[in-house]
Amino acid sequence: MSSKTLVLIGRRISMALPILFGVVLVTFVLIHVLPGDPAAMYASGPNAGPDEIKAVRAALGLDKSMVEQFWIYLQHLARLDLGRSMSTGQTVIHDFSERLPATLELAAFAFTLSVIIALPLGILAALYRDSLLDQAIRAITSVSAAMPGFFFGLILIFIFYFLLEASPEPVGRLSSWSFPPERVTGFYLVDTLVAGDFALMREAVAKMLLPAASMAIFAIAPLMRMMRGGMIDALDSDYVRAARAYGLAPWRVTLQYALPNAMLPVLATMAMVISTMVGANVMIEKLFGWPGIGAYGVNALVGLDYAPVQAFVLIVAIMFVVLTLAIDIVSSLIDPRYELKG
Repeated sequence: MSSKTLVLIGRRISMALPILFGVVLVTFVLIHVLPGDPAAMYASGPNAGPDEIKAVRAALGLDKSMVEQFWIYLQHLARLDLGRSMSTGQTVIHDFSERLPATLELAAFAFTLSVIIALPLGILAALYRDSLLDQAIRAITSVSAAMPGFFFGLILIFIFYFLLEASPEPVGRLSSWSFPPERVTGFYLVDTLVAGDFALMREAVAKMLLPAASMAIFAIAPLMRMMRGGMIDALDSDYVRAARAYGLAPWRVTLQYALPNAMLPVLATMAMVISTMVGANVMIEKLFGWPGIGAYGVNALVGLDYAPVQAFVLIVAIMFVVLTLAIDIVSSLIDPRYELKG
């Protein structure tokens, strides 16, 4: 890794720190101005007495000023203490460690599905631009961009579960009569592979197909558009014309010369897409009963459970920063000129 790449990494990290602080501050303020009193909720319900509510508020630190609460929260973050969930009674780190693998596995599966569909279609649309194939692919892109993930999920459930009965019950990661594999990573596909239980792996894949397709629908449009636009620019470039003039095979010109240069804007889009998948899969997880951090965050928000909601937003923001940094590094390896642009 060159010194310019290291400088690029340091610059990105220095730019990310103020952003993360802003995320922490805005999330903290927004959560604390929500209507409702968590002290009254966790005292003993709406019929709790004033003294009982006051004691719970003191125990939660809600009797202090907003500035004091925020300073205490920052001190806890510095110790990697994300607090304790009032709903589950467990630390937030424990709850997230149990649920984060489910979210990441679903997001990775959905992202892989969207890439497998979007990139080849984008390349074909560029190779046969303005043809009927190109117009059909662009129509698919428009429908994909306009289709809400949860609505597409409902359509998939209706068709494949109710009508065709080709899909398992769209709830959870496994069937109710199946036991999860021995936990090694928390990723069922990995754990079943380690255990050699391929029947359970097939069941886990079948359970993921509908929610993953529902998440992938919104990612297909931006990836396909960026792939098509990048490939058109690359195919019209001078170096591709020169390669064709030398008599190189069309497949070699496309894959060896045009595709690597067209991938740079696509990689940047990939970082935004996969981070959005992790953070915006709340409705999909609720729809399919998926036990991930999205559904956990929604339940915490409804229950005025501050710590999990703040942790959810912070973790998603950190994932976005890390993924963006990773894409920057990959882009600089593909095209060294990217280091200078950074």
